Amino acid sequence: MVYRVLNAADYGVPQRRERVVFVGFRDDLAVQWAFPKTTHSLDSLLWDQFRSREYGERHNTQVLALIDPKLLSRALKLKERPDTKSWQTVRDAIGDLPDPEHMPTDSSRVHDHRFQPGARSYPGHTGSPLDLPAKTLKAGVHGVPGGENMLLRLNGAVRYFTVRESARLQTFPDNYRLHGSWSESMRQLGNAVPVELARIIGKGVASRLAEGA
Repeated sequence: MVYRVLNAADYGVPQRRERVVFVGFRDDLAVQWAFPKTTHSLDSLLWDQFRSREYGERHNTQVLALIDPKLLSRALKLKERPDTKSWQTVRDAIGDLPDPEHMPTDSSRVHDHRFQPGARSYPGHTGSPLDLPAKTLKAGVHGVPGGENMLLRLNGAVRYFTVRESARLQTFPDNYRLHGSWSESMRQLGNAVPVELARIIGKGVASRLAEGA
């Protein structure tokens, strides 16, 4: 059996989500296995945002939501673009969705994409900037529905992610439907393993088993 702490962002998930993953095989299979190499990186994102400016051109925007000046300093120290894909950001994941706060309440354009009022910042829960991967989605802590599950707007205001936005941050396909209240759906999503991370690990395990068949 092998185990490792994996950051989902390093595998193309638009969320910084660290989890310990254990993989084991029966002893009689004599399988030697290693975790897949990471494919995405923060440095590649910073290069695309602040050196090549490809990110801003792709989204037709200036990167204004990058609040931490340490990241800008890190970007300026890069000599060349790393040989990895960019971390995926909140904007990458949900940028094509309409603002739920200004959608008609009876709109059915996007399933599970309804505005949830009541979001507020407090110490340790300040929302996720648009131009970085989301902070780890949570199932709800200390009686606060959704915990950290908020978007930090460019003007400093926060709002809760909708169920559909949260599903995208967990890389569920848009045709995946959740049932129940907003808080129940967010609990399910906050407890889930990102689909893309599970797919990559599962594909690696299946491939190794097929080789030994």
